[in-house]
Amino acid sequence: MDIQLKRGLTEICVLALLARGDSYGYRLAKDSEQLLPMSESTLYPVLKRLQEAGAVDSYSTEYAGRLRRYYTLTPEGWAQMQAFITEWEQLGRVYDFVVRVKEQKNQQPTGGTP
Repeated sequence: MDIQLKRGLTEICVLALLARGDSYGYRLAKDSEQLLPMSESTLYPVLKRLQEAGAVDSYSTEYAGRLRRYYTLTPEGWAQMQAFITEWEQLGRVYDFVVRVKEQKNQQPTGGTP
């Protein structure tokens, strides 16, 4: 998979996970396993980029005597998710067209000797 595509998919995956509710790093890494596995060493730079872009905010709260950092989706993050959906709907139309052309080409008789 193209590295830039994977980077974008990783970011949107994190945004979608946070759209379900605030969460912390380890939980986000675990929740992503079925969809797009990522280690915490991959996740935290993504969270930092998303924070710098204003798509994610964070806060700390005490849990079992320690501070745990939670991440939350911002309005900018919601807007990024909507933009992603719009772009992928357009991409889906292109994909559908390419598949139809391929299927039509496969159904045509091939040229050869009678």
